[in-house]
Amino acid sequence: MSFKNDDKAKRYWNENIKLVLSLLTIWAAVSFGCGILLVDLLNEIHFMGFKLGFWFAQQGSMYVFVVLIFVYAAKANALDEKYDVHED
Repeated sequence: MSFKNDDKAKRYWNENIKLVLSLLTIWAAVSFGCGILLVDLLNEIHFMGFKLGFWFAQQGSMYVFVVLIFVYAAKANALDEKYDVHED
């Protein structure tokens, strides 16, 4: 990865860190918030025969994490294209 100048490199990494932090916030909100904090409220809703709070605690947060991996890959590729540091 080669940048033309240090300012461009700093802007790239600032955007990348913002992206990572935003995705980690979503993951924490889903896994901790829905699986622990809001479990009693979500347990009143049933999803595929299970209480929704239980589902988030056991499976939902993992599904969200996998989706976030794909989102990060797509956004990181777009960021690489934007700053012209993509791989050929």
